[in-house]
Amino acid sequence: MNPTTPRTHKTKLCHCQLSSIQTLFRSVHLSLSASFICTCMSCNSPRTLNLSTLPAAFSDLLPHFLVEPEDEYIVKNKPVTLTCRSTPATQIYFKCNGEWVHQDDHLIERTVDPATALPVMQVTIDITRQQVEKIFGLDEYWCQCVAWSTTGTQKSQKAYIRIAYLRKNFEEEPQGKEVALDQEVLLRCHPPEGVPQAEVEWQRNEDVVNPVSDPNFFITADHNLVIKKARLADTGNYTCVAKNIVARRKSTSATVLVYVNGGWSTWTTWSSCSAVCGRGWQKRSRSCTNPTPLNGGTSCEGQNVQKSACVATCPVDGGWSEWSKWSACGADCSMWRSRECTQPSPGTGGKECQGLDLQSLNCTSEQCPQTVSGAEDVALYVGMVAVALCLTLLLIVVVLVYRRKKEGLDADVADSSILTTGFQPMGIKPSKPENSHLLTIQPDLTTTTTSYQGTLRSRHDATGKFSMTNGPLLDPLPNGSHTLHNGKLNSDPAEFVSRLSTQSYFKTLPRDVANTSYGTFNFLGGRLTIPNTGISLLIPPEAIPRGKIYEIYLTVQRKEDLRLPLAGCQTLLSPVVSCGPPGVVLSRPVILSMDHCSDACLDNWAVRLKKQNYEGAWEDVLLMGEELVSEPYYCQLEAETCRLFTEQLGTLALVGESLHMGAAKRLRLVLFSDAYCSTLEYNIRVYCMDDTQDVFKEVMQMERQLGGRLIDEPHVLLFKDSYHNLRLSIHDMPQAHWRSKLLAGYQEIPFYHIWNGSQRYLHCTFTLERLSLSTCELTCQLCVWQVEGEGQSFTSNYHYSRFSLVMSLCRAENKAVNATALAGPSAFQIPYLIRQKICSSLDAPCPNGSDWRMLAQRLKLERHMSFFASKASPTSVILDLWEAQHFHSGNINQLATVMADIGKQEAMIFLVSDGEC
Repeated sequence: MNPTTPRTHKTKLCHCQLSSIQTLFRSVHLSLSASFICTCMSCNSPRTLNLSTLPAAFSDLLPHFLVEPEDEYIVKNKPVTLTCRSTPATQIYFKCNGEWVHQDDHLIERTVDPATALPVMQVTIDITRQQVEKIFGLDEYWCQCVAWSTTGTQKSQKAYIRIAYLRKNFEEEPQGKEVALDQEVLLRCHPPEGVPQAEVEWQRNEDVVNPVSDPNFFITADHNLVIKKARLADTGNYTCVAKNIVARRKSTSATVLVYVNGGWSTWTTWSSCSAVCGRGWQKRSRSCTNPTPLNGGTSCEGQNVQKSACVATCPVDGGWSEWSKWSACGADCSMWRSRECTQPSPGTGGKECQGLDLQSLNCTSEQCPQTVSGAEDVALYVGMVAVALCLTLLLIVVVLVYRRKKEGLDADVADSSILTTGFQPMGIKPSKPENSHLLTIQPDLTTTTTSYQGTLRSRHDATGKFSMTNGPLLDPLPNGSHTLHNGKLNSDPAEFVSRLSTQSYFKTLPRDVANTSYGTFNFLGGRLTIPNTGISLLIPPEAIPRGKIYEIYLTVQRKEDLRLPLAGCQTLLSPVVSCGPPGVVLSRPVILSMDHCSDACLDNWAVRLKKQNYEGAWEDVLLMGEELVSEPYYCQLEAETCRLFTEQLGTLALVGESLHMGAAKRLRLVLFSDAYCSTLEYNIRVYCMDDTQDVFKEVMQMERQLGGRLIDEPHVLLFKDSYHNLRLSIHDMPQAHWRSKLLAGYQEIPFYHIWNGSQRYLHCTFTLERLSLSTCELTCQLCVWQVEGEGQSFTSNYHYSRFSLVMSLCRAENKAVNATALAGPSAFQIPYLIRQKICSSLDAPCPNGSDWRMLAQRLKLERHMSFFASKASPTSVILDLWEAQHFHSGNINQLATVMADIGKQEAMIFLVSDGEC
């Protein structure tokens, strides 16, 4: 259809209002000669409208467009709408790709512009995906509208309709890179083909990279990402994201690893000359910590220790010259002679001359110039004699007092040290696996296992004695001579605990012998263990300085004896452990192992190590995750155990502060019943305690005294910091034989009782009643849940079936290991000399990485590289941690295999002869 018509024409107008148009034209009092026919849809009859009633200006104006169609994109199968509005216009039609669109597909709206009183016509059409896809081979699908007035026609701009899409595959994806610190990084990305063209953004670890907020990033015009200077924080997974109105595509992640090459620290000052007199050597050292190599960066090349020859000036002891001649007899009837300390003079620390440098001698009566003594001379002589007698008596008293004090001091030293130079286990030595390669060769220490009796004066000078007045060390043992045979101390443990708890500083220590372990150790080190508590103290070799002998204790505190001040969301996560004496000097850190009950996710917690000071107040000494290698404490948090490296002994505990409600601590749910039941009532006691072995041991001891029995395996549940109480209830009992005497439907334990630990043992008792004494079987379900919001819960099911109510089925608690204290080589799986050879071989940096770093990686300890690197012997610290982790379950063969994999079998580490052992 060609809509072009002469000035006088007939056409169809959809939904017109003829009367309104006539009224409009009459209102302007103008006439036109043209006329047209309007067919109203409501009356189904054509009506003729005389254009003479239209304004005269209308016949002189060409239509102009108020709204023209614009480019559109078809997304999936949704049609797009094109709109065209013009004034004054009598007709508007769309033409698409050169063809007129059928008039039935047009939607027409007519209005009047209130400002000009001219008619406004708006036409819209819908374009579907099928219409566009039919035009195959053309460049693009386009549409434009044509508007008519009495004067002529006008065409709008062309609107192009395109089908939007975005391909799945990137034309170029970013590739992972390993770059050095401060190096420039270029990650390329060519997004998939798409219409409209895709926009590109970059993500690092799922977070959008914003060059505006971080100028270190730059995105080029062709969508590549540039990291100007790589930082450690820039390590991560980078993803290129392309998106348009259709879809969003992600490229594969490219891992950027920023590594740090190691750098030497400055040299330390030269040590003093090793020789006191004559030729010797001195050394200085440096460490590869400036910076510490990270993320596979190269280690420092060169030696970390330098030695230099030195000559120490020998000390010269002073010597007396010859006595001078006697002087002439003086007026006081005495003569003198002298000598000097000049043959030779003392020098470079030599001893001064001992003895008198001046002597006097009374003259004979013939030599004395005054032969007659008057009364005044007699009085003078009498006074001099009296003074001499007083001085003599005073000197005798001083000598006697000095001897008494010296004897008392010797007795104190003897009593405080019932020690020997060698140590053996203070209990049964644990068995070790057979055929454990050559690492199992034990050194022959028979030369150091002799018995010692008496004081230590012959072995130590006064400076090496224990200080008994400074508080942190122990009181002297009872007087008398003591003998130490084969490393076993002939002392009563109860006596030791009683003596220990009488100290003013240790007044909070318990008198419970079962929860205390102690032993006597020297430089060979050892181990203290409190059975069935998961608490142990590893004293590595060389931790105690050579020449020193310490009596060390380890004990676990009861909550009611020592309660920590907790505030807010804080909760106790570990037992409170005391080890000491606190004032001992350690050459290297010991390792304290103890259980904890957190969910081991540091994102949920702020875990702090607290220590009790000398005044009894608690102070924070370590925040987990922010340890500094320079501090005396370092902590490794495992799934259920905490390994604490410490150079200072004392009373310690882990306290956690929840950062959000996702934090949870582990509770151990334990059920007990009466061992014998002769009545109709039957009690089930439910304990909710921290999931640590020391608390479980204490509950077992208490139930043993009550005559209870364990009726099911302990169950672990997570208790969240949600301020909601813990509820317990029993269900599904056979109603024909049993009934519950509990009036309420459940029992409830308050949240703060569990979280703050305000009660030692949190438990509730369910009292059941048998309907007949012949009933001896029970099956039921115990539900435990923490009320959260609208009733979210976790449930633990316990089933009891076919057990006798008279015969006890309680599991016996594991027997305590007799050897609570092991001293010397028996405390370690790796022999001392083998250990020394391993350390000397792996401590030195190796260019290919076959050193202590590879040992840490093979033992899955690489997250502690910075801590190991800060120590003088990183290998020894790694072996200490391995010993602490695998004392009961370690396989020495596996460690030997790791050493062989590192490639150190050529270093003769394992080839130790019998003579060397």
